[in-house]
Amino acid sequence: MSQAITKTNFSFPRQQGLYVGKVRDVYNIDGKYLVMVVTDRISAFDVVLPKGIPYKGQVLNQIASRFLDATSDIVPNWKITSPDPMVTIGHFAAPYKVEMVIRGYLTGHAWREYRSGKRSLSGVPMPDGMVENQKFPEPIITPTTKADTGHDLDISREEIISSGLVAENEYTLLEQYTRMLFEKGTQIAASKGLILVDTKYEFGKKDGKIYLIDEINTPDSSRYFYAGGYEDRLKKGEAQRQLSKEFVRQWLIEHNFQGKEGQVVPEMPDAFVDQISERYIELYENIIGEKFHRADLSNIENRIEKNIRLALEKLI
Repeated sequence: MSQAITKTNFSFPRQQGLYVGKVRDVYNIDGKYLVMVVTDRISAFDVVLPKGIPYKGQVLNQIASRFLDATSDIVPNWKITSPDPMVTIGHFAAPYKVEMVIRGYLTGHAWREYRSGKRSLSGVPMPDGMVENQKFPEPIITPTTKADTGHDLDISREEIISSGLVAENEYTLLEQYTRMLFEKGTQIAASKGLILVDTKYEFGKKDGKIYLIDEINTPDSSRYFYAGGYEDRLKKGEAQRQLSKEFVRQWLIEHNFQGKEGQVVPEMPDAFVDQISERYIELYENIIGEKFHRADLSNIENRIEKNIRLALEKLI
């Protein structure tokens, strides 16, 4: 099994803080820039799993970097440069405390809620009579809270506005950006023989302007189906061929773990870790349409630190 990097602890010039997320280590430089190191950590059910996944960070960072470039005509984004396969450096924008989830198909969390009898999600109605993986008449936006720790929670548009999490005029703009980004992502996926099933976008604000921040259309934040055979599988009630983290969640569910109190994370065999790594690489090659070039994993921390320092010298 190849080396995976699950933690960093660098110290850069003018560094003001380090935020350790579920997957990303984010360094605040001078209150102006963020250095985002996308580690090989993997989370599911809002829990970081004990083993890292080789090349996962590189896959996520490089997919997000491509999509940030491809959608910069829709909404400004935080990216300035990507000096290393696992790193993006960009503008610091104060994040909105909501995640804009958009769903084109009834699957994953939405399906689990639907199957339990619920017919609305985040205050958005879902039609009766649907089956798993069926396409919604039109994509629905089902926002969640953005939790610093623990689980993100479904929240309605009305609750977001009434609680003051986001002003109504700004939230309306977030919805517009979300739909436009999803439409662009759907078009790009279709050109590669894929279906962008659902995803989430995060936004922040800097100097009075809204920015798209964090990742975009990656297998951690999104779900993809293969377009070929989708209709046949749907008619037969068969599972869709998909490229996403959902198969990791399913493995955990089969091993009696859904992030609930008292449950213990099952031990992931090395063979399963390698399988996850290959699935991430498969998605990269499918959605980007190019062969994935595995970065050199020897002295990986030294490589990352050196590349970041060189990039920062040009910025600060």
